[in-house]
Amino acid sequence: MLVGCEFSGVVRRAFRELGHDAWSCDILPASDDSPHHLHRDVRDVLSDGWDVAVFHPPCTHLAVSGARYFASKVREQAEALDFVRRLLDAPIPRIALENPVSVISSRIRKPDQIVQPWQFGHPESKTTCLWLKGLPPLRHTDVLPEPSCGYWSNQTPSGQNKLGPSPQRAALRATTYAGIAAAMADQWGGVR
Repeated sequence: MLVGCEFSGVVRRAFRELGHDAWSCDILPASDDSPHHLHRDVRDVLSDGWDVAVFHPPCTHLAVSGARYFASKVREQAEALDFVRRLLDAPIPRIALENPVSVISSRIRKPDQIVQPWQFGHPESKTTCLWLKGLPPLRHTDVLPEPSCGYWSNQTPSGQNKLGPSPQRAALRATTYAGIAAAMADQWGGVR
């Protein structure tokens, strides 16, 4: 089982905890120093006989939250979309690709599913799109009721994420919520 473009280890650990031979792979070293991490370009291992893959390609040049910058990064966006196509077309029978709302929807195809952390026990909002191949949509595991104030704890009333600028912001925003990772491992780990 391959978790591509993940250095946090959250999804890898969820699969390993259920007994799966899961490996993460990223150009960054594993933040948890795991021996089950391939510190390299995921494209180098796509043909290594994986049964399942969950990919988390960088959203820097894809997410619509950065649409105001699209005109200045045409080349970078084209390269990011080519990378996504390569991951989706990998010779792996079961694939999930995760990204926020992005141009993948209009330039490649619409996502098969959109999930939120609050559907998996986290009192937060983060629209997460899933493009699936050979895998069923995730079933929600712990749906929380909407807060009485009308917005989740990680948002302001205007809907903007409250996480301020910092060197860690991108990594913190990209980390998969543990409840979603646990659902992936539980529901996709045994799919044949």
